[in-house]
Amino acid sequence: MTNWEDVFVTGIRQLGIEVLPDAKERMNAFLDLLLEKNKVMNLTAVTEKGEAISRHLIDSLAVLNAADLKGKKVIDVGCGPGFPGMPLKLYDLTFNITLLDSQNKRIDFLKEASEKLGIETDLICARAEDAAGNKSYREQFDIAVSRAVAPLNILCELALPFVKVGGMFLAMKMAGCEKELDEASKAIKTLGGEVAGYFDYRLPLGDLSFRIIKIEKKANTPVLYPRRFNKIKAKPL
Repeated sequence: MTNWEDVFVTGIRQLGIEVLPDAKERMNAFLDLLLEKNKVMNLTAVTEKGEAISRHLIDSLAVLNAADLKGKKVIDVGCGPGFPGMPLKLYDLTFNITLLDSQNKRIDFLKEASEKLGIETDLICARAEDAAGNKSYREQFDIAVSRAVAPLNILCELALPFVKVGGMFLAMKMAGCEKELDEASKAIKTLGGEVAGYFDYRLPLGDLSFRIIKIEKKANTPVLYPRRFNKIKAKPL
């Protein structure tokens, strides 16, 4: 068993998730495509395969302990080169995944990877605040997920408008984010959300702990949100 396989098995066991061999091979193939493309295009700062297995694949699959995606319509807001959305889709082909990012090179890579792997993905190249104002996307998803690097009060304004009432936003953060969560309480309520709990976990090849915050959508997001990003950043809710 190679080192990357050791890392994968260790991480999956820590999460208590069963991964069938075909799903494992799909995820491995995607990671190989990413690392190869990364040699000519800056898509990820993680270039060593063992670390990429831990930081990208295992981290993405932790979402499965926070929500059941089967048969759901899911959007990954600020997906970057495809995390957590692509590993989740490659794990379970039965749900619909929309990958949203503002950079053309990332969406182009994900289109190419999806075609090579023979999977269906919906791809949107746009800023989240622009896409959330489009009636084709606004409050159309059962689940929004994001591990974009932004304070939670900002992230909620970008993601919660995509979630239908009765759905959920899963925000992937570092553990120990109580202060950040407290500062986001006004934004969550204003945008129609309510904190429903969280899931904490650790990754192999590191001492850091992470948290997925579960925010249920209890009411429609007021039409004035999301605002333009410069306003969101200058004056978070």
